Amino acid sequence: MDQRTLVRTLTPVVALLLLAGCTDGGAGVHGEPGAAGAGDPLFHRLGNGGYDVQHYALTLGYDPRTGTLEGTAEITARAAQDLSAFNLDLHGMSVTGATVDGKKAAANRAGDELTLRPHTDLDKGRTFRAVVRYSGIPKTIVDEDADKSREGWLKTPDGALAVGEPVGSMAWFPSNNHPGDKATYDIKVTVPEKLRAISNGELKNRSTTGGRTTFGWTSKEPMASYLVTLAIGDYRLAESRMPSGRRVLTAVDQAVSEESAELLGRIPEIMEWGEEKFGPYPFSSTGAIVVPAEAVGYALETQTRPVIPLDPDENTLDIDTLVHEMAHQWFGNSVTPKSWKDMWLNEGFAQYAEWIWAEDHEDTPAQEKFDQAFAQETNWAFPPADPPSAAKVSDDPVYDRGAMVLHKIRQAVGEKVFFGIVQGWAATYRHSNASTADFTAYVEKKSGKDLGALWDTWLYGKGKPATP
Repeated sequence: MDQRTLVRTLTPVVALLLLAGCTDGGAGVHGEPGAAGAGDPLFHRLGNGGYDVQHYALTLGYDPRTGTLEGTAEITARAAQDLSAFNLDLHGMSVTGATVDGKKAAANRAGDELTLRPHTDLDKGRTFRAVVRYSGIPKTIVDEDADKSREGWLKTPDGALAVGEPVGSMAWFPSNNHPGDKATYDIKVTVPEKLRAISNGELKNRSTTGGRTTFGWTSKEPMASYLVTLAIGDYRLAESRMPSGRRVLTAVDQAVSEESAELLGRIPEIMEWGEEKFGPYPFSSTGAIVVPAEAVGYALETQTRPVIPLDPDENTLDIDTLVHEMAHQWFGNSVTPKSWKDMWLNEGFAQYAEWIWAEDHEDTPAQEKFDQAFAQETNWAFPPADPPSAAKVSDDPVYDRGAMVLHKIRQAVGEKVFFGIVQGWAATYRHSNASTADFTAYVEKKSGKDLGALWDTWLYGKGKPATP
């Protein structure tokens, strides 16, 4: 008996359900659209639901003369539900075509939301490959913070710099742009042959044809989209090896190359100190990208290769900045927050790394740094674990008061237990995501102490304690 003959013998409701299963080639899937947002408590529209990205393969071509970027993004993902459609985050740019598993997919735009509707619905658990072709002049995004920080795609005199915290990566490639969805990356970039293109991870290949050079980068360890970077310009590349054999690759804009050389030479020292304090380094290589300060007004912990701005008039890099961004490789990059409300787990740890570096190398006790932070009134604007809005996610309490939380834990549990907690936290959540609740539970489990009063006062308390 064929299916339509069978339908005539069934009740009308059952018949309609069965016939509905005949659509889309008889796939029998009744999917729903994935959510147009990841449910972040601060950035409500950021990210998307319904799927988990495994890998991004980006093929890019950039023309600095026109500012035009041509891109193809191949996104390998796993459906977390039965999907009839799903969203990607993409700011500006023009989409010229899209496929899912090799078949044309409908592509619709609404602001920063790009919705793809596959030819057939996707079963929950299925791994699929979406390809998006796009082009245009990528935009710079101005953040909501008090400094009106610039991110996304920053044009430079001879190229461009792409930085993505917290939302900017969607300015140059479509993604599930939320820290909760980490993935591996392959990034292939073609630029005029006199320029360099530097990204995260390992440089696997480089070739020149017809006056243009293609650089192929790969990141085998998972990475949040906000940590992806791309620097295009006249960079001086230098490679060395740590005693452990780990590769150190630095890229320095020619305009500031002389001023940065001495401090960049201390990267191996900083990394060895970091491994002593925080445990094994979580990535296959390390290094830095140094740019003129006018290119970007802040340092950023982009994975394996943090972006460091340098004012040529200052002559040298700030070692505290380098220590801070290197500490992020453990705290923020390997152990990544589940939501932007957990940002203090990034910045509190990196700030405290500065304090213990000063303790170990400058004879400045961490307690002295704590006292200075305690006296600074801006640190009491809100609790570090509860930023009131997206505009406040990088304000002082997230940094200094976050570091104060760690110092109070250290005092409460003792030196040996504290550094065991720090290393254990980095190891337990290596290459994954964690929340503030995960952290407080982990600390109490490993210390054997009820630290509720500490959390209430230092992590969640809205006012300044009477005494330190």
